[in-house]
Amino acid sequence: MSNRPAPPKGRLSCVVHGRVQGVGFRWFVRENARRLGIAGSVHNRADGTVEVHAGGTEISLVHLRALLFAGPPGAVVERLEDVPWTSAPLSDPFTIIR
Repeated sequence: MSNRPAPPKGRLSCVVHGRVQGVGFRWFVRENARRLGIAGSVHNRADGTVEVHAGGTEISLVHLRALLFAGPPGAVVERLEDVPWTSAPLSDPFTIIR
């Protein structure tokens, strides 16, 4: 057993604006979040944006945020809008909400 403290946990809650629906964006987020060991969910919103709620280490969330800006091929991310955190529990593993 290690005496090292657990990595700090953080949260990311944002809406991704741009051409982010119909380009595999949710799948891209789910796969990268799982690879980074992040819990949470992603879903399309009726206004054409994508909403992401994630929890993990600070460094993993920094990486996820950078990936959200990049997006998958075909996506055009215009901006990330931070939104208030909800008290809903995070799904582990990271999930696409349909």
